[in-house]
Amino acid sequence: MNENMIEIKDLIFEYKSMDEDSNVRAIDNVNLEIKKGEFVAILGHNGSGKSTLAKLINGLLRPKSGKVLVKDMDTGDEDKIWDIRETAGMVFQNPDNQIVATIVEEDVAFGPENLGVDPKEIRKRVDNALEIVEMSEYKMHGPHLLSGGQKQRIAIAGILAMEPDCIIFDEPTAMLDPTGREEVMKTIEKLNKEENKTIVLITHFMDEAVQADRVVVMEKGKIILDGTPREIFREVKKMKDIGLDVPQVTELVYELRKEGFEIREDVLSIDELVDAL
Repeated sequence: MNENMIEIKDLIFEYKSMDEDSNVRAIDNVNLEIKKGEFVAILGHNGSGKSTLAKLINGLLRPKSGKVLVKDMDTGDEDKIWDIRETAGMVFQNPDNQIVATIVEEDVAFGPENLGVDPKEIRKRVDNALEIVEMSEYKMHGPHLLSGGQKQRIAIAGILAMEPDCIIFDEPTAMLDPTGREEVMKTIEKLNKEENKTIVLITHFMDEAVQADRVVVMEKGKIILDGTPREIFREVKKMKDIGLDVPQVTELVYELRKEGFEIREDVLSIDELVDAL
């Protein structure tokens, strides 16, 4: 029994550069395994390859060489591509680009309808998905009347209705205000803890990465750090060297330690810092 939801082996992906003469290597020999039920955050600044990696997992892009397996299905296999997209759903940055219908419940039903699911079953899935994202009372609303965070939760419900085992979030909160971000992160945590979905969260918000089981840091198409949030965020200097932040609390601890205060370096929350002090 394979415990991995996603296996990436010796993965290389290249884009054609602007002048078309040369190729730009966006993913450079990446190896990564993500277990079933795991919540993994992938960090890196723009151009690090993290969004490209998400599209390779979902089969939107194909590897130049190496393999991406989703539940043992190879993304390079044309016949498997729809099965892969059903298994690993994807939520993008801009919810407006994902909403297709003028009524919330019709939008959520769009995916399963396209899969040819029985109408009775669709009804069940739509109600269930809206309940999970806590948007049931809005099912007859027009999506254009909703806030950014609510729209993103509708987009998540649309993916949930297709019953994926894994959901890939490509910077899902980048366009949202703090309230919207919090709503969406709560939803993501709930999907992982209560619905047992494998979560891959691509983000550049450090406080979102703290909530994951595991953090993978990318730089120039390579994985340079991989560990628990505590292990990763204690590497303050390394993170800063590649131009990434760390959570504010971690930064404060780092500065206090530099001034000679003896505080353990793997503090991640304000409560923990209060205890430590």
